[in-house]
Amino acid sequence: MADPLVDLRSDTVTRPTPGMREAMATAEVGDDVYGEDPTVNALEAEVAALFGHEAALFAPTGSMANQIALQLVVPPGDELLCDADAHVVTYEIGAAAAYGGISSRTWSPVGADLDPDVVAAMIRPEGYHAVPTRAIAVEQTHNRGGGGVIPLATLRELRRIGGDAGVALHCDGARIWHAHVADGVPLAEYGALFDTLSVCLSKGLGAPVGSLVVGSADKIARARVIRKRMGGGMRQAGVLAAAGRYALAHHVDRLAADHAKAARLAEAIAPFGVLATAVRTNLVPLDLAKARLDAHALAAAARAEGVLVSVLGPRTARLVTHQDVDDAGIDRAVEVLTRVLRDT
Repeated sequence: MADPLVDLRSDTVTRPTPGMREAMATAEVGDDVYGEDPTVNALEAEVAALFGHEAALFAPTGSMANQIALQLVVPPGDELLCDADAHVVTYEIGAAAAYGGISSRTWSPVGADLDPDVVAAMIRPEGYHAVPTRAIAVEQTHNRGGGGVIPLATLRELRRIGGDAGVALHCDGARIWHAHVADGVPLAEYGALFDTLSVCLSKGLGAPVGSLVVGSADKIARARVIRKRMGGGMRQAGVLAAAGRYALAHHVDRLAADHAKAARLAEAIAPFGVLATAVRTNLVPLDLAKARLDAHALAAAARAEGVLVSVLGPRTARLVTHQDVDDAGIDRAVEVLTRVLRDT
């Protein structure tokens, strides 16, 4: 019998655990468009409390949650600042412009190592013929920045800069749980810094579906209207919310194990000179600019031996650890990847 695939493409590929499936099967449900699904309501209240905000809204995807949040803080025609590798302008297919009429301007991609002074210099106040800056978006952890964690001091300085300029601060917190586990920063401390957050249940935490928008009660009331406009109103969504509640109860602390697995991969690959940056969480970024094989060739060679790798660009690849890859899977990945990098 062939060895099972070791899927390191993303932490979105996980399957619900038996306990999560049981929670989904027994969930109490109602019609969420009417606000009557008790499991959804409980999830929203729980997540809002975790981040110290008044309210939260369950959405089917992280992209929708981000775009709802951006529409809450940037009126049509006004400006969002973010980095050039941010998920909101890289992987959401122009949704900020298409749905929100939002103008975006970016600073050079530096991952989690952003300089608040650079961001401050970009802010444009309202004035004659100028597009005013209304919000700054950051990503915690940073996907294309190799899972880097933005330091708390940097976020506090961005909060000060935004507050002084009357500019909102949004967090794309798809993997904020990983930052919380890696640095020990309480979720409520992160929450206090942002006007809006989006937090994902299906990356790392292992739920099959779902993200939440987090903010004030007034903002979330508006978010509910925007979600409906975007086609995100769901009915008996408690079946999905139950998976999220199970994940919050059982899968946050275990992220430390994924970080340790990523560190093992990084240590094994480091001698080949393709590790793009220090590994802090569950993402291992590969820079193949000086390697003999490009990203597609690496992925094809690894796939032929049962290891799946994500291709992010011609010479950029990524490995992602998660709950469905155990220690034996990491051992297999190390064996295959080191051989491929050595022999090709």
